[in-house]
Amino acid sequence: MEKHGKRIWFFPDGDRPPFGDSPLKGHESVVVLNPNKEQAVIKITFYYEDKDPVVTDEIVVEAERVCCMKTHEKKYFKEKTQPLETQYALKVESSVPVIVQYGRLDSRQTNLAYYTVMGYAED
Repeated sequence: MEKHGKRIWFFPDGDRPPFGDSPLKGHESVVVLNPNKEQAVIKITFYYEDKDPVVTDEIVVEAERVCCMKTHEKKYFKEKTQPLETQYALKVESSVPVIVQYGRLDSRQTNLAYYTVMGYAED
């Protein structure tokens, strides 16, 4: 059975913007697509300039599902949510191959900026 995706993904430019006053609230997300027939168990490591890495608890993405994890949501990150305007990088590790995308909505200015990227992946 063919599996789609990669097991390890890196994103070097994390930076959670403030929510702001616009109807679309500023945020950032890690989106995991698991197109495979078995569940994925995800672990995310956050790297910082001035402190040790922080590793999340396991996050399950069911088979053939997508999961959008906003980095301020305790549902996914518990006490490991990301502080405002803190630069970091992250690594996403999965028990099965998955596809991962990082996105940021910055509403600090009138012209909203939405930034989304695919990460660097390796097996």
